[in-house]
Amino acid sequence: MRKKKGRIKKQSKLKTKKNLKLKKKNVKLKLKNENNENKSVNSNQEEKPEIKKIKKQPSEKRQYNVKDFVVYPKHGVGKITAVEKANIGQIEIHFYKIYIDKEKLTLTVPINQQANLRPISSINQINKCVSILKSKPKVKRTMWSRRAQEYDQKINSGKIYELAEVVKDLNKNTDIIADQSYSERQLFEKAYDRLKSEFEAVLKITPEEVQKKMNKALGRTQNLEEN
Repeated sequence: MRKKKGRIKKQSKLKTKKNLKLKKKNVKLKLKNENNENKSVNSNQEEKPEIKKIKKQPSEKRQYNVKDFVVYPKHGVGKITAVEKANIGQIEIHFYKIYIDKEKLTLTVPINQQANLRPISSINQINKCVSILKSKPKVKRTMWSRRAQEYDQKINSGKIYELAEVVKDLNKNTDIIADQSYSERQLFEKAYDRLKSEFEAVLKITPEEVQKKMNKALGRTQNLEEN
């Protein structure tokens, strides 16, 4: 009996030891898994780029000075003759006085509405316009009334490339009136004069020299009559 009891005790001790070893192994495995999970979480966190909010820079309003040339889309190139202020309804308003030589017109444009203005083009933009004038005109088969509306919108957009496209598309390589309808000629001359004014302001050459430059690019056989 004593021998049996001793065997049972030994067996129970062995079982408890095994159980303890198993528990330790389980604990170690658990800790190892947790460490691996933490490492993967940390690595994922490190991989994710940190998103930072970028503050927009305050947009500064462009300031024009007296004698600066500017373009007012509906009237073309003008020259700032004065920067003045006036009190209207107890509010002090600053504005530009802009003289449009072609139309003999003086515009008053509040400075806080100067988004309507743009500076005159650069030399590179003028050279790009010359390239446009040299290119082939686009032939559209839509009704003239619709095309005329599109051309007029381009002329009044204030965008110099669109202006050059109108001149190029309506150019007939001649000044013979029979080759153009009255409305075509009116739109062509309007666009041509607008573009010519900007060429003069940028290139700082005489109107005659600008006219020769433009007519050469357009391949016109005769010069436009001076108004």
